[in-house]
Amino acid sequence: MRIIVASDGENVTQHFGHCRYFRAYDAENNVITGSEAIENPGHRPGFLPVFLKERGADVIISGGMGAAAIDLFNENGIEVIVGASGDARAAAEDYLRGNLKSTGEVCNDHIHHDECGE
Repeated sequence: MRIIVASDGENVTQHFGHCRYFRAYDAENNVITGSEAIENPGHRPGFLPVFLKERGADVIISGGMGAAAIDLFNENGIEVIVGASGDARAAAEDYLRGNLKSTGEVCNDHIHHDECGE
């Protein structure tokens, strides 16, 4: 399983599309076995779900995400967890333990136009 956490530094970002990195955590038997940082190649409508699927994503974790992005991840067979915060690795570990659930909150209005939506 590959868990991707949208991050700024070591922390979960609150604005998915404009994060600096995607922290990728590989897991087997609910234990993280490896990780890598993937630089965000840039936010373009419809691009990131396919980009991350090509890098093996099974789950994406973020603080916030727009409805269009959530739909595109779901269409690509990627589970979406929104409402996360704090340390990126800890969020991935919490997910593996079953302690991190999506709040289901979708970004609509935001002070940075188009950051959370498509």
